Amino acid sequence: MSETLTKAAARNIFYGGTAFFFVVFVALTAHSVTRANAIAAANPVTPSVAAGKHVWEKHSCINCHTLIGEGAYYAPELANVWVRFGGKEDANGAREALKAWMKGQPSGIEGRRQMPQFNLSEKELDDLADFFKWTSEINTQNWPPKVSG
Repeated sequence: MSETLTKAAARNIFYGGTAFFFVVFVALTAHSVTRANAIAAANPVTPSVAAGKHVWEKHSCINCHTLIGEGAYYAPELANVWVRFGGKEDANGAREALKAWMKGQPSGIEGRRQMPQFNLSEKELDDLADFFKWTSEINTQNWPPKVSG
């Protein structure tokens, strides 16, 4: 075997490596797409969930809150807010508690961070609650580590 790398050997290694990693890329892409489709089928997005996400984006909630670890860390994580408000045990109670919490802001408690009052309509509040319920059902692989966010 030669001690030096010939042009033909270098070309073969380049093309072989390119072909190998292209096949790996296509296989991983196919796996991701099928996995994403399975997740989407298990947790469908309803019109009210989509409208709730629109409310979330319209008011730039992610500028203060995190959602599944993404966003700012000024205010609490909201992917599990539905669970924190007891949504698994009492969905209607959690919905009403979330709506009352958002209507009651800012709380005026001295020394605490204050959420602004967005004056959301009842429909926007319901849609946002549906969005929070939907995010709580995503398999986040135990994120956040504490239920408190």
